[in-house]
Amino acid sequence: MRVDGEAVRLKSEADEPGWEVDPDDDWGVAVVATVGRQLKLRREAVGMRAAEFGVAVGYGEDMVYKIESGRRIPRPEYLDKADEVLRAGGLLAAMKEDVRRVRYPKKVRDLAQMEAKAVELQLYDPLNIHGLLQTPEYARALLLMRRPAYSEAEVEQFIAARVARKAVFERGPAPEISFVQEEWTLRRPLGGKAVLRRQLEHLLEAAQFRNVELQVMPMEREEHAGVDGGIEVLKFDDGSAVGRSPVVANGRPVSDPRQLRILELRYGIIRAQALTPRESTAFIEQLLGES
Repeated sequence: MRVDGEAVRLKSEADEPGWEVDPDDDWGVAVVATVGRQLKLRREAVGMRAAEFGVAVGYGEDMVYKIESGRRIPRPEYLDKADEVLRAGGLLAAMKEDVRRVRYPKKVRDLAQMEAKAVELQLYDPLNIHGLLQTPEYARALLLMRRPAYSEAEVEQFIAARVARKAVFERGPAPEISFVQEEWTLRRPLGGKAVLRRQLEHLLEAAQFRNVELQVMPMEREEHAGVDGGIEVLKFDDGSAVGRSPVVANGRPVSDPRQLRILELRYGIIRAQALTPRESTAFIEQLLGES
């Protein structure tokens, strides 16, 4: 398309993926629908057609319609540009905070909210490097392995969600966080050797935090209390706790003291069977030297 004699390349869903709306998130769906409706009303109020507006903000007409109908979540830069083009005086740009809160799937938001309140986290993932420890490159490689395949928009959305969850490392007071990682997850070069090297370096960086304990479960162990699957136990300042594991309540979050005791018992044994934090750091350094 050309405007004033100059070629304008419009961003499309293919080369500038927007965010998908989580259909199971009633609140999120309502927020996105409201934002889209406000954008449409503002555009129509100044007499701009969707195609004309799309050129002005740098997006295709189809994307404009999807955002205005509540089928896509607009990016912050889209709202900034729309505010400028439609002379909204900051009203459209102000909706970025609402959009930010619904850009992630509801289950991810719920998990992030619990992690943000926890004073202690006990985390064991037997299949992959834990999401809180993943680099964006490793997360991308892992998400691309999914079958049936995620769309590019879904991949970008999930990566952004995992990166956002890492705010748990930066908040104060810092929670106590314990990770146990299987050795084989540190050896499989998902995304290539360069991605694995950066991931191992990131693990060593995370292990330096005073509130983080990172342990490795060696493959040579003859006894292993984690064969039933992953474990998550989050403890809160008021003494309450929430736990989750595939073999307890079918993976649903639980707060019953008896079920939590089972999870904590298993996690404690797993930690005892794993390498100590210092041994684990040395082990990861060795793997990094071999990669």
